Amino acid sequence: MVLIKNGVNMEFGFYGAAGEVTGSMHLLDTGNDKILFDCGMFQGRRKESAEKNKSFPLDLSGITNMVLSHAHIDHSGRIPMLTQKDFLGRIVTTRATKDALGYMLLDSGHIQESDAQYLNYKSLRSFLYQQEQKNYKHKITNKEKSSIKKLLKKSPYELDTMTIAKLQKDHGLQRFSPLYTMEQARRSLSYIDGYPFGIPVTIGRETTVKFYVAGHILGSAFSLVTVKLADRTCRILYTGDVGRFGKPILKDPTLEFDEQDRKIDLLIMESTYGDREHDPVDDLGDSLKKVMISTFKKGGSVIIPSFAYGRTQEIIYVLHELYESGQVPRQPIYVDSPLASNITTVFGEHPESYDRETHKVFLEKGINPFYFDKIKFVASVEESMKLTRDETPHVVISASGMCEAGRILHHLRYKIHNPKNTILLVGYMAQHTLGRKIEEMGMALANGQVASSVAPEVKILGKTYPLKARVEKIGGFSAHGDKHELERIITGSNLDIKKIGIVHGETSQSQAFAKRLQEKGYDTFIPVSGDKVNI
Repeated sequence: MVLIKNGVNMEFGFYGAAGEVTGSMHLLDTGNDKILFDCGMFQGRRKESAEKNKSFPLDLSGITNMVLSHAHIDHSGRIPMLTQKDFLGRIVTTRATKDALGYMLLDSGHIQESDAQYLNYKSLRSFLYQQEQKNYKHKITNKEKSSIKKLLKKSPYELDTMTIAKLQKDHGLQRFSPLYTMEQARRSLSYIDGYPFGIPVTIGRETTVKFYVAGHILGSAFSLVTVKLADRTCRILYTGDVGRFGKPILKDPTLEFDEQDRKIDLLIMESTYGDREHDPVDDLGDSLKKVMISTFKKGGSVIIPSFAYGRTQEIIYVLHELYESGQVPRQPIYVDSPLASNITTVFGEHPESYDRETHKVFLEKGINPFYFDKIKFVASVEESMKLTRDETPHVVISASGMCEAGRILHHLRYKIHNPKNTILLVGYMAQHTLGRKIEEMGMALANGQVASSVAPEVKILGKTYPLKARVEKIGGFSAHGDKHELERIITGSNLDIKKIGIVHGETSQSQAFAKRLQEKGYDTFIPVSGDKVNI
């Protein structure tokens, strides 16, 4: 055994989700190896996020290996960009996370390509409109607009990308490129290795990582990195995102760590809900039941923006229980997200991650928690567009969770103006997202801060719509622990922690959580992007 020499200067650097919520990326420099923790995509204001996502905030040369906490895109979304660079290492994660990435990263690549194609279409269309007006010196008519649109499309749902590219080149117009393509995402999968929980995996010279259950989503892990020095052993624990206790399907976050892993030199802790309390987990079914019954009585539909990975499966699970027990009208349920359909398959392949209740209620009876007679997984774009125009009562669960992209936008633009319908928010909405705007406007209406006679307006896909649908929020579905559950990881576990870095939170949340821990005697700090701490 060759131990790392005494006196080596070990540093931990913060490059994403430091002073903010998305874009998780951190780096451990042991003096011999550089270990990257997560490689996430920024989400929020589109232009600002696009600029941040284009380039890496740190030197990628010399990175030995990468440790991935879980598959959510704000933690994994830039992996295909990493593997296009000079990265020669491996990406180490759990088995379930590896399986999920096979769908998540390809879907992200598809979104990058689709977004670039749409921007190219939109900019060319605008240019051709202007040219038409200049040539004929009159305001362009709807008929002329329709003719230009037909020129640029193969069908109502498919752009003619070759014609668009040719016309852009002919007119010397700027072309938008995706961050990465589906093919680049597919190639990145060959760098990923999946391991079981509780097994030390070598990631550098005398450096290992061991995964503990984080309870956030299927496969999510606390990453315990151990570095053996000549005279002592150093341990860094990175929580990634921390889950809730007592939620359906998944095991609770780990509180009992192996004896040799309990002394932690540096804990990197998320703080998404560092100053908030969630609704009790036990109330999830009752809260969802109330929303469904009141909406169906009015003849409306329930539209649920939901993350494809984790949140969608939890909602399906609770709906299954409500339908089986006859507590709600058995209206059709549509899962309108190809990614969510694929991820639900991954859930079915990893029953070892389920809690005891799921085994007892479903698996021991031979019932699949995620499939029943009233649920339909929508596949094609045509099916999806037909569903947006369906005015009969139903439930639709669709990505994305923050309403920034995907099929949920089309459901919103067809349903948001009808007071019969309910938009049900079931998770965190980052600042500057459409989901946050709908949440804030809906709450303002409900609290009487805005006159109910004047419907606030939201912009969806370039058009403005009045928000007349009722907006409801169920906080208990959140996959992130609240301030009490986050604190429980520290005070309720068998860990002995020297120093705590608070990350992955809006400033107010991180500060409140840090203060709460300081009052209990813990040494905490809140880094911003670019900060480094010596270990």
